[in-house]
Amino acid sequence: MSEFDSLLSKLLEQKPELARKDIEELIKRKKEKIGAGYLTDQGALFLIASDLGASLSEQLKVEMGLKDLYVGAKEITLETRVMNIYPVKQFSRKDGTQFLLRTMTVYDGDSRAKVKLWDEKANLPGIENLKPGDLVKIIKAYVKADMKGNPIINVGSGAAIEPNKDSSTIPTLDAITEDISNVKENQQNLVVSGLLDGAIRSTEFTNIRGEPGRALQLRLKGKDGMILRVVLWNKDEGSIPKMITSGANTRLIGVRTKMGQQGLELHGDEGTVVEIEGATEIQPIVIRILSMTKSESGNSLIVGVQEDKKLVNISDLTAATKDLQPGDVIECMPSKVYGNSITLELDSFVRKIDGKKIPTLSELRTKIKDIRPADGTYCIEAIILKSPEKREIQTKAGEKISLSETFIEDDTGQIWLKGWRAQARLLEQFTQGEIISVTGVTAKPGLEGRTELFLTPFSVITRKN
Repeated sequence: MSEFDSLLSKLLEQKPELARKDIEELIKRKKEKIGAGYLTDQGALFLIASDLGASLSEQLKVEMGLKDLYVGAKEITLETRVMNIYPVKQFSRKDGTQFLLRTMTVYDGDSRAKVKLWDEKANLPGIENLKPGDLVKIIKAYVKADMKGNPIINVGSGAAIEPNKDSSTIPTLDAITEDISNVKENQQNLVVSGLLDGAIRSTEFTNIRGEPGRALQLRLKGKDGMILRVVLWNKDEGSIPKMITSGANTRLIGVRTKMGQQGLELHGDEGTVVEIEGATEIQPIVIRILSMTKSESGNSLIVGVQEDKKLVNISDLTAATKDLQPGDVIECMPSKVYGNSITLELDSFVRKIDGKKIPTLSELRTKIKDIRPADGTYCIEAIILKSPEKREIQTKAGEKISLSETFIEDDTGQIWLKGWRAQARLLEQFTQGEIISVTGVTAKPGLEGRTELFLTPFSVITRKN
């Protein structure tokens, strides 16, 4: 006998005046009233039993899997693993009273689900110590529907969450981790891994409600070379190591896929767990300054080089380098190092040293024939074959942005050099036939798949005498 038939028999025992067809009709009406997608027949049966004053509670005290959840279930017990845990939030009811709510995501071998912990359960002893992958038992919870009709596990006053030290057949976190090459559209509660591609950027903004917000933005590369943009809303740099190497192994726990303007993206939030190979302790770095410019906010932007000829971008937010100039060698203790991106803040120090082993700009210039897309930052020297032209480009969103471009060559080849937005102004002072030195440009595939050079906020162009 199925669980539904067993529960139906129990209800008929308590209500002998009703026949099976009467209960089936009540189930049909209840599902129509609640709305499609919110109730299974079994879930409706529990609500009907309550309406009739009957009790099916004994049958509800069973262990089940996440795939068996249905809206209306009460006093359920589940064995799961933790995926991620959100911070506690405080809300106001219509009557002005306050309540606490914490959300977590759990999974088992078949499915994944959200759990809401209400009021005092939001701060259960030991919940802050739970880590992704930990086994837990959810006891005497009830199930309601979210806005889309998906079942949500609720832990209220009579329920509990306990660490489970028993062995389990539920897959480990490593077992459910997918390479980003395998993700598809409209997936949620994902655990994905990839290699960090480029810098990590922290941004601040004001949302549509006028509230301040923040986000971390990065890119991950999959095993097949696929690159996905990642946006982690309401996350800041405090959740990642201070020192991260280029191409670091990265895992994101609790993200979803979303179609952006440039294709599939990964989005997360304050509950997303970010695991990036790196270190919390910063080590001193020796760098030769190749060029210096200013950002729109007045901070110094520096292109530098290390002894191994690795080019780096330095953002000086405290004017620690104001007395230095291109060619100087410095030893610095940054506040953050993300791949080739270095940040100097109040806790940083900088001192000028003698660094004869550090390469000079003339030793670092790359010939045009050796430039490869997405292969780092370049310094070049070339002659302008076509005077720079500037025009306005309208984006899909209706925004008008400036684009300047020129055609240059050296003794090995020719290539387009372009600047968008503020960088478009860098080309305005140059004309056909001049020889220029450019530091801090990147290469990307352009029209018809050909490689093109693009100026960055760190780029500097000088005229050769």
